[in-house]
Amino acid sequence: MGEKGWVQTDFGWAAVDSAGADLLQTIDAAALRAMRIAGVDEAGRGPLAGPVYAAAVVLDPDRPIEGLNDSKALSERARDALAPQIRERALAWCVASVSVEEIDRLNILNATMLAMRRAVEGLGLAPDLVQVDGNRAPALTCRVQTVIGGDALVPAISAASILAKTARDAELLRLHEIYPMYGFDRHKGYGTPDHLRCLVEHGPCPEHRRSFEPVRQALAARGMPAPDAAARAEPAAAPGLLWTDLEAPPARARTRRRAERRRDEREPGAGERS
Repeated sequence: MGEKGWVQTDFGWAAVDSAGADLLQTIDAAALRAMRIAGVDEAGRGPLAGPVYAAAVVLDPDRPIEGLNDSKALSERARDALAPQIRERALAWCVASVSVEEIDRLNILNATMLAMRRAVEGLGLAPDLVQVDGNRAPALTCRVQTVIGGDALVPAISAASILAKTARDAELLRLHEIYPMYGFDRHKGYGTPDHLRCLVEHGPCPEHRRSFEPVRQALAARGMPAPDAAARAEPAAAPGLLWTDLEAPPARARTRRRAERRRDEREPGAGERS
């Protein structure tokens, strides 16, 4: 296990092994089938505007979904076709978001961790393992593993990436109706030349992230204040820990969602949370 991931703690970031999908290859097939594994991914860390989204998905091994892949590798049409299948066939799913105001207050990294935590907590069941795309994960009350490139390797993470991406794209289309001068329907808030031109021409709107440098520059050009840089500081890393050294988390009571009934009733998974 050469690669390291980082799990957020109250004291900063704790290093953990990031074994990728290899961890699951060491588990007996019957045991693996019995495990409830939640895949988690985010959408919207990089854009200059709009909330950051995250999704958590627990797939049903008895109801496979063909075509799952990293949402960035799929066409918009393919994502839109897969999203309702995921919501219908998954044992549980939840989409969560963190607002622009929270992003500017917490910084984008902490806001992304918060969105992921909200998504997992909204599942309505306690996963045996949570696999998070990338090398950073939030602190949760269950086992956590970071999976670099997981959105293309782990089907549950692929499904989460699709739900997070489609939900965020829908939100940016909604924002386009309110602020059509920025072209959110075209670039979804990313810092494209077109978006930067509109930002200079019209100035930031309430949905622009004022802690992001291009938006700060646009504010400064209009003599408007920007957030304190201290709010954007990233917490320091905590001393390193191995994944196997972390104490087993306490058992977690099932929560308010109906996902725990899915195996018998085959009802839709947990709904969106914003």
